[in-house]
Amino acid sequence: MDITSLTVHELMDKLEKNEINSKEIVEAYVKRINEKEKDVQAFVTTLCDDAIEKAIEIDNGSKDNFNIAGIPVGIKDNICTKGIKTTCSSRMLENFISPYNATVVEKLDKAGLINLGKLNMDEFAMGASTEYSYFKETHNPWDLNKVPGGSSGGSAAAVAADLVPWALGSDTGGSIRQPASFCGVVGLKPTYGLVSRYGLVAFASSLDQIGPITKDVKDAAILLNIIAGHDEKDSTSYEAPKKDYTKALKNNVKGLKIGVPKEFFGEGINGEVKKKLEEAIELYKSLGAEIEEISLDIAKYSLATYYIIACAEASSNLGRFDGIRYGYRTEKYSSLKELYRNSRTEGFGKEVKRRIILGTYVLSSGYYDAYYKKAQQVRTLVKKEFDKAFEKYDVLLTPTSPTVAFDIGTRANNPLEMYLADICTVSVNIAGLPAISIPCGVDSENMPIGMQLIGNKFEEDKILNAAYTFEQTYGFREKYKPDFKR
Repeated sequence: MDITSLTVHELMDKLEKNEINSKEIVEAYVKRINEKEKDVQAFVTTLCDDAIEKAIEIDNGSKDNFNIAGIPVGIKDNICTKGIKTTCSSRMLENFISPYNATVVEKLDKAGLINLGKLNMDEFAMGASTEYSYFKETHNPWDLNKVPGGSSGGSAAAVAADLVPWALGSDTGGSIRQPASFCGVVGLKPTYGLVSRYGLVAFASSLDQIGPITKDVKDAAILLNIIAGHDEKDSTSYEAPKKDYTKALKNNVKGLKIGVPKEFFGEGINGEVKKKLEEAIELYKSLGAEIEEISLDIAKYSLATYYIIACAEASSNLGRFDGIRYGYRTEKYSSLKELYRNSRTEGFGKEVKRRIILGTYVLSSGYYDAYYKKAQQVRTLVKKEFDKAFEKYDVLLTPTSPTVAFDIGTRANNPLEMYLADICTVSVNIAGLPAISIPCGVDSENMPIGMQLIGNKFEEDKILNAAYTFEQTYGFREKYKPDFKR
């Protein structure tokens, strides 16, 4: 039995039947990390020895938490973990050890999950390829010459390569869904406010959301059960009624109304991606779903709107990293002004600097009304456009990304081309909606293609069921596996 190839719910079943214990699970993953991490480069920090010790403690303790206790997890390195480095893959926080846990980490601990390590990402979650990490480039397990997507590329690659059974990522404009698409796994971006952001190092506070990256849809529902819920430490946290999302997985979409926005299938969408999405639509029709083409005309303004708002908020949020309170401090300065300038120049990478400069510009006197204020007005229009669509449809279906994973190095120096990788996902964050990416096939080079299902606010159960029904019928995991080709 290859333990690392099993889903979490399969591991839970084996724990329930005493066919396996936590130590055996963790040791299998540690062995896998020792074999494959050198190729994938998914981790910034590994906690293998600590994980084995914790597994032994759990095996010797009480068996509760529905036998989920003792299952490993990976955590994106912008989510605070007490006593463990939280670097955001930046030189600025290279040696920062968080004095507290993020709320989601507290919930993982309470459930008895074991942290296997902190996962690589684009610096401060700014990027779409995980090439902007200060520490290393993460490689896609399907083809080690290609990017895993970003910014949660380490999380998606680790799950795809069976280095962890599931992981947490964060999604500001597609940073869970796009790498999930590139790596052939499931990525869920919850409704804004459903999962606490307390302890998530902020990039753009009105857009950021923590969510699961998993091997299949049922695992995503299980992990969402653990991390969802109101948190008084997060002022944007929503007091939604507690749900068991696994009960939504009914494997039935008969009568489900699915809208297909034509703007997401136009210019710039790769032909093979479009073909696989069209096949997925036909599959849904055969399962009894009602499909209609719709128009979301305002969506064409979403990318510009997103980058103005996100960069403005990044400029504000990253102002705290000044070389004085904590984080990187330059050794070369002769005045306070020089200390600020040199610390930030040396501590931040080029993409972070680019976004800080753009954000500061759009917030500056004389440009605020023309850019930031206008972007917030368009944001309201985007929300209204989605509200109107959900008056008629249960779910919207789009590609997750216009392309499959691209070669490492081909876009890193072309920011505009890199930003276009987010074109199908950013509108969801602007409107604060839930969305899930699931694999719907591979292209001619055996690279995964992702399908995005968007739901109305706090209707994760609908998109989870739609995704689960497709997954059960299509059987992606049974047909395709990463082959670590070079």
